[in-house]
Amino acid sequence: MTEHIVPSLRDVIEQHQLSAKKGLGQHFLLDQNLTDRIARTVENLSGLPVVEVGPGPGGLTRSILAAGAEHVIAIERDPRCVRALQDLAQTHTGKLTIVETDALKCDEHELLQKSLQGAPHTNVISNLPYNVGSQLLVKWMTISQWPPWWNSLTLLFQKEVAERIAAQPGTKEYGRLSVLTQSRARPRLLFDIPARAFTPPPKVVSTLIQIVPSEPVVSDLNISQLSAVTAAAFGQRRKMLRRSLRTIIREPEALLNNIGIDPTLRAEDLSVIDFCRLTSAYCDELECMRESNKDSSSLE
Repeated sequence: MTEHIVPSLRDVIEQHQLSAKKGLGQHFLLDQNLTDRIARTVENLSGLPVVEVGPGPGGLTRSILAAGAEHVIAIERDPRCVRALQDLAQTHTGKLTIVETDALKCDEHELLQKSLQGAPHTNVISNLPYNVGSQLLVKWMTISQWPPWWNSLTLLFQKEVAERIAAQPGTKEYGRLSVLTQSRARPRLLFDIPARAFTPPPKVVSTLIQIVPSEPVVSDLNISQLSAVTAAAFGQRRKMLRRSLRTIIREPEALLNNIGIDPTLRAEDLSVIDFCRLTSAYCDELECMRESNKDSSSLE
């Protein structure tokens, strides 16, 4: 039987006419030394499954498989890239599953149940499309079940986005992504990749970041409400909290005073735990309002 030989990445790109689409945020990473380095940053990768979003022609996919991943589920919405990955799937029989779908709409937990019988320790390794990277991170960080379906996230972002994820309070980079991530995980910046390493080269440097889940900084954290609170606070970050939070909290100044947070502070002045405390107080207020409404209804 003739061994199936996978063509080089350059040949794959030429054969399938894979010019990167700006509308899909595509920037292909073809340098095997760099893709191998990315795959090696994941501890104990050998024998574990991996989810990869936006594999493109499969450069990073090859390195993940070569590093010993048990199985790779490649989520790709571009049908050209799906076709291009078929040779790789034939070469690694039973080790590469290609799923043609939009990652933002994908239920990864359900996908893992179908493909891998719900593997308990799944790593995500991706050169994320620039146009949806932040949205995907918010999606993965705000799932209700915790610990999550993923064991670690190893992701390439634009440098400024990666810095926002790991930023500390009081800095200009600190924002909603910082709080949502650090409220229940530990982010670590690994290394930069210059624009010239990509095809086509973007206008910015990229940074690899690794995120590992941890215990939430506040027990019983309502992550969906934390998402709402941070969206309101950082959505008007130049305003004091007593003003910016009015979009979701009826009397924010009173609520902030009750939990010992100065209402004249701005969003970037609050620590992650402060935001979690604020969210808990907001949830308590919502529950009181619901109970009050129930009592009012029963009297009618």
